[in-house]
Amino acid sequence: MRTALLALVCLSLIFATASAQGIVVPGDADGDMIVSDEELELAEQSYSEGKITSDELEEIKHIHEKYPITVTNSYGDTVTIYKPVNGIISTPSWSIEMLFILDALDKVVGVTSTQQEVFGWIPGMDSKSTVGAWNSIDYEKIIELNPDIVNTAFDQKDAMEHAGITFLRLSTRNWTTFETDLRCLGKVLEKEERAEEFLRWNGDYKSQLAEIVDNIPSENRLRVYGESNHHNLFAAAPNSGLHHAITSAGGINIGKDLGFESSFLDVDPEWILTEDPDAVIIAATMSEWAPGPALDYYPSDTTESLNQYLELTRNRPGIMNTDAANNGRIYLLHGYCSEGAPRGVIAAYYIAKWLYPEYLQDIDPNEIHEEYFEKWLGAPYQGIWAYPQES
Repeated sequence: MRTALLALVCLSLIFATASAQGIVVPGDADGDMIVSDEELELAEQSYSEGKITSDELEEIKHIHEKYPITVTNSYGDTVTIYKPVNGIISTPSWSIEMLFILDALDKVVGVTSTQQEVFGWIPGMDSKSTVGAWNSIDYEKIIELNPDIVNTAFDQKDAMEHAGITFLRLSTRNWTTFETDLRCLGKVLEKEERAEEFLRWNGDYKSQLAEIVDNIPSENRLRVYGESNHHNLFAAAPNSGLHHAITSAGGINIGKDLGFESSFLDVDPEWILTEDPDAVIIAATMSEWAPGPALDYYPSDTTESLNQYLELTRNRPGIMNTDAANNGRIYLLHGYCSEGAPRGVIAAYYIAKWLYPEYLQDIDPNEIHEEYFEKWLGAPYQGIWAYPQES
């Protein structure tokens, strides 16, 4: 029996044994995707006989000690990882920022063309293989690239698992689930310490802002209309990142009672006029549409187009004649700040600075944003992400 198992181990190390799920685990001889004590012992014997290298033996030891790893994401899915993740693809546009935070870009084997364009200033993004655009994912290309893990449309789960790719859903737009999913991703990538370090950093800034907001009397809280630049009258509903940013900043989102399962919903201009917001914040969730190109790491032009966009917005039906328009309180925010949970707290600081500058006199949101870029994205800070800037 021992001789037969040794033979199996040797074959698995040389040719790689595939499990029923199509997942290959080095050192696993019996196909259960776990390296047992006996299989480790036999791998050590294979090394002493010169049949495997020291690097291969160290990998098997690591798998024996660390794996399998089981995680549960914010959706309640329980996923088991049987070996170190060396390749990952995550197609939702905002989701790749989690991988930057975890310093795991080296594990990314494919990106969407949208991610490559939007995050082209991240060192190394330009050399990644592309798997289609955000709205036209090339799932065959994903399978061809053969990552260990994929996060993409849920209706592709069966196809990915049939190809031997572990399917792991991650939510990066929902503030309430972000911590769960960052910890989940950190665990499967063996980046737990990095994940916890970021959550402490993020939590400290959230706590600081909460203390500031607590000092703003309820009668002084401003009512805010939030909108996506996807199209006019596309209002921020309770499930949007913009809603969370507005409320965390001490504002009152006039769309707080819209559909609770929705991110943005169409509204009538008469509804906005009736609500008469004190401020309007438009999130450029569609980076290729105005004002998106002028809110960017590499702005398309000077602030002239942003000022033109603000003027057009001020004179739009539904916004014209509101207190926000009359008092010039219309603001523009990059959608990757408002809708991506990793930068949600930064969006909240920008909004709080606009709404209550007297309470944030000594705080510059750009400085927090710069710290985020340099510490967590590994890129120098530049560009226009919020406009106009509150002095």
